Amino acid sequence: MNKLIDLDTKVSDIVVHYPATVTVLNRFGIRLGVGDKTVGKICEEHHINACFFSAILNTFINKDYFPEKILDGFSAKEIVDYLRKTNSYYEHYQLPNIERHFQFLIGKSRPQNNNLELMLKFFHEMKQELLNRIAYDREYRFPELLSQATGNSFERDNDEQDTIEDKIDDLISMIVIHLQGDYDANLGYAVLIAIISLKKDITQNNRIRNRIMRPMHHAMLQQN
Repeated sequence: MNKLIDLDTKVSDIVVHYPATVTVLNRFGIRLGVGDKTVGKICEEHHINACFFSAILNTFINKDYFPEKILDGFSAKEIVDYLRKTNSYYEHYQLPNIERHFQFLIGKSRPQNNNLELMLKFFHEMKQELLNRIAYDREYRFPELLSQATGNSFERDNDEQDTIEDKIDDLISMIVIHLQGDYDANLGYAVLIAIISLKKDITQNNRIRNRIMRPMHHAMLQQN
């Protein structure tokens, strides 16, 4: 397991060693140019729960990190706010960015490269599944967490996030193995890198959903 982040860890060290955490910082309203500030200091300046912030980062970075022992110090609003911003990033930035690159790639390729149209169709299927999950979060899962209601009990979870990860893996394999014909190589790399970036972010944030959101909901059910 990677070294755990604590309140004395420099934020700049985190970003240098784990560049993907830039998206996490953005969701907390923290931008680049952090100087030598520690996690404790940056959280104090931004009025962020430092324990929650470090738990999110540790869960994001370490696949073997489980924050169950400190969940009592978090509020449902904190985790919902973070996951709403995560979903917004997927919906309004990453998915449109991939689709835009795909369209550029198709526009720069010879018409006989039918594989690209099939790959774009598969991407649209994966995109719709992710958007469906985001809509379910917005309409059912998050309101239930915030209201501490127990009516739905997250009945639709059933590892649906793993299905999305599998579909992204399939799309990556399709591009790596089956991309053919006369196409712009740089645009091909751009599409692949954008999809890999989405896969990595979803995988890491699924750990946050499974290790923070679900236990929090389970605790609410027990209390009620």
